[in-house]
Amino acid sequence: MGGRRGMRPFVDTAEFRALNIGFGLDEGLASPTPEFPVFYAERSVWRLTFKISGTAGHGSLLLPNTAGVKLQYMLNKMMELRKQQVQRLENNPELTIGDVTTINLTRLGGGVQSNVVPPLLTAGFDCRLGLDIDHTEFEAQLQRWMTEAGGGIELEFDQQHPYVPPTATDDSNAYWLAFKRATDELGLTIRPQIFTGGTDSRYLRRVGIPALGFSPMNNTPVLLHDHDEWLSADTYLKGVQIYVKIIHNIANV
Repeated sequence: MGGRRGMRPFVDTAEFRALNIGFGLDEGLASPTPEFPVFYAERSVWRLTFKISGTAGHGSLLLPNTAGVKLQYMLNKMMELRKQQVQRLENNPELTIGDVTTINLTRLGGGVQSNVVPPLLTAGFDCRLGLDIDHTEFEAQLQRWMTEAGGGIELEFDQQHPYVPPTATDDSNAYWLAFKRATDELGLTIRPQIFTGGTDSRYLRRVGIPALGFSPMNNTPVLLHDHDEWLSADTYLKGVQIYVKIIHNIANV
C-alpha cells in the first residue's frame, strides 16, 4: 500500500533512470456515465495523529486542561474544515471529489477505565490535500489549533506526501497530444480530472515524468476493491482495442 517498497524508492535509483522512461500510463477508474475520466494529477496524502495529553484524575471532578476538552477543540476545527469542503462540492457541480481537500476522522484511542479522566487521547485523520492547498500553511494551521486547544498536543505523521505538480494537459505535452488524438479518433468523450486516491503516477510525476491514469471502462459502476468487482465482457474487449490505439500513438511520440 502506498508504493513504499515499490515505485516510491525505485524512481530514485540508477536502475530506474537507466530505463529512460518518458511517460507513464497508469490505472484510472470506471465511469457510470458515457464519459471516460482521464487523471492528470493526484492530491497529497497526509495521514496524521494528534496525541493529546491533559490533566488526569478522578471522573467525579471537573479538572482543567483535560485531554477530552482539547480533543473536542481539535475535532471541531477539523470537522469544520471538512464541512467547508463538502459545501464547496455542493455549491459547484463542476467540481469532483479530487478538486477538494478531504478530511476524515479514522481512529480514536485512549482511556484507562470508565471513572478515570485519561492522561492521553489520540485522534487519527486521513487528509487528502487538494492542489490548491499550501502545505506549509496547512501544517502551520494545525499547529495553531493545537496551541489554541491548550497545548500538550503532539502531531505525528504516518504519511506526509509532498505537493507534486500535475501532468500538463495542453500543447506543451506531446504525450498528452498523442493520447488526445487517439481518443478523438476513437470518438471517445474524455474528462480530465484529479484522481481521488493514490497511484504510482505520483512518484513518476515527482521526478518530472508525465503520467496519466486511464481505464477504458465507461458505463460501468465504480466497484474497485468491492466484494463483487466485475466488468462486462463487451467493455473489456472494447477496452483492449482502445488501449491498442492509445499505446500505439504514445509509443510513437
